Amino acid sequence: MSRSLACAALLVVACTRSESAAPDAEVAADAAIDKSAPCVGTFGGDLVTGFGRLDGTVLAVVPPGNQTCPFPNSTHVVLEVQQAGKAYRMVATVKSSSGNPVMALAEKDAALAGPAWEEGWHLGVALDYVTTLGLHRADFTATPMPELVDAITAQLELGARISVYATVEDRPDSAHLVHRNATDADGAIVIKADTAPHYLVFRFDNQVF
Repeated sequence: MSRSLACAALLVVACTRSESAAPDAEVAADAAIDKSAPCVGTFGGDLVTGFGRLDGTVLAVVPPGNQTCPFPNSTHVVLEVQQAGKAYRMVATVKSSSGNPVMALAEKDAALAGPAWEEGWHLGVALDYVTTLGLHRADFTATPMPELVDAITAQLELGARISVYATVEDRPDSAHLVHRNATDADGAIVIKADTAPHYLVFRFDNQVF
């Protein structure tokens, strides 16, 4: 083989290796992001008591046991969502405090329940796993807390638009019950909420529906 052909062959190999390595590098870089780092210590106070949907952008994702962010929690993922320039805490259970501690997860693509996505806290919406999403107990997969935390965190991009269905109970800065709860008042996290809604929904081991 001539020297020029050999150099050309080496160039092709080098380019091929560089292109094939790029996706792995991107995955590694994404995995290295600490999504709890942007967490804040001051929160808004405009959430009205009741079941509703918060539309905003992902500010931070705080895993259970994190001690560097305000209000540490050992059994919940705290999703900080920003809307109207203020941060709010959406608190999602990832470990049951009674009975079987393992929660179960299901995911589904479906239209956004309620009005079109619009930044703010929306009361008067309804979300029911059975009647809205067509989901039942058997559609969920038991997922131990570490794996469940990873499954949630991996799909939440900082700065991305999101919707969270949850319940406010006399704390205008936060909402919880982001799981199977009551008729037309089931909690959920919805990514790509304004374009291609993808639901993350949760149930306890003893819930039958």
